[in-house]
Order: sequence, then structure tokens, then C-alpha cells
Amino acid sequence: MTVQDFTIHSKADLMEAVETFGFLPFFANSVAGFSVEEHIAPGLWFTDREGPWEWKGPVIRETGCAYGKLFEKKAAFVSRQWFPHLANYRRDGYDFDARCEDGLANLRDKRLYDLIGDNAPVLSKQLKQLGHYGKDGHKGFETIVSRLQSQCYVVISDFVYQRDKYGQTYGWGVAQYDTPERFMGEAFTDRVYRCEPEESREKLLAHLTALFPHENAARLKKFLG
Repeated sequence: MTVQDFTIHSKADLMEAVETFGFLPFFANSVAGFSVEEHIAPGLWFTDREGPWEWKGPVIRETGCAYGKLFEKKAAFVSRQWFPHLANYRRDGYDFDARCEDGLANLRDKRLYDLIGDNAPVLSKQLKQLGHYGKDGHKGFETIVSRLQSQCYVVISDFVYQRDKYGQTYGWGVAQYDTPERFMGEAFTDRVYRCEPEESREKLLAHLTALFPHENAARLKKFLG
């Protein structure tokens, strides 16, 4: 299976793609052909049948991969193998406390990060209530939580669905936030700062280049962030 010619027919196919390629954006992006959206089987993108929207949570749980707004402010899966390198690069080698001590994180980011850390795993609607985010409270929840995901300090560890009186799920899944340290445990903490951030970047770029040998190098660098 190559990143150019696979088709996702099932949850198992999606899991295999995440594990095989290491990175897999959910939506189409600046790298053509590099998304679930572009490779889902016909009739499974928006349909009454179970499809990728419903598979997101199980894939995260069963593979232990990272998921969140990780590339170009869009959602993506990153495997347990590759996420420590992405986090090392995006964090520039800093854990969040060190980032704060060096004045590289603002108080709004620290407030939400601490709230997630103290309550994880925690649903987005619970976070907003706990942190008093909303019309008459603190502003900027979506912007801040997206930034924390891009910096790899926060991931989505599941999607939780509401159930009707018959036990059937309905509506859109609600994101459940976590820190990679808690969600992935030693698989993450033992590997995230093993090398210099620039070395992680070079490994990530080499992997992307191997997946897309004919892609413009500048585009891949921009995609990586």
C-alpha cells in the first residue's frame, strides 16, 4: 500500500493507513492526495452508513495514536511512532512548564493547559464550563485549544457521543481532550526529548519526502510547519 493508491473501506483500513504512513490528515490539504477525505470509499464520507466520522474515536483508542489540529490548523492522525518526533520539533524541546518559565507561553494558554491537565480526559463542553468560557466569560477557547494542539501539548483522545433512551448514539461526537503525557504514557514520555528538535524535524521531513518523493520540497516543509 502506498499513500497515493489506497482506499479506505473500513475502520480496519483507516487504522492500517495511520500505522503504515505515520501521518494521515483527515481533510484535504496543501499536499494533494494526503487525507482521509480524498481516499475514503465512495458513499462513506457523508452518509447514513458508519464511516470515518464514527471511526475516529475507535482508531485513536485502538492504535493509541495522536489526533488533533496538527497540520495547517486541520485535524490529522499521527502514529505513536512519529508523534514524539513531531512534539519534540513543535515544542522546540520545551515541556510546558519550561516554556512558561522562559516566557514563551501566555497566561491564557497556561490557564487552559492546566485545566486540561488537572481534569484529563475531559470533554470540550466540560472544559468550557470548568473554565467559564463563553459569551459572559473567558474568550478564545477554540483559538487557544487549537494552538495547544499545534504545539503538541494537547491531543484529542476520543470522541464521545450522546445516546438516546434506546442506547443508540446520535449527533456529532464531542472531542475529549488530554495531554500526550497522560494519554500515551511512557511510549511518549520516554521518547519525546531524546534528540534535538532539529534532528526530529529532519527525520519528519525525510519521512514525508519518502511518502511523496515527487512533491515540491518547499510545500512539504510548509506542511510540516
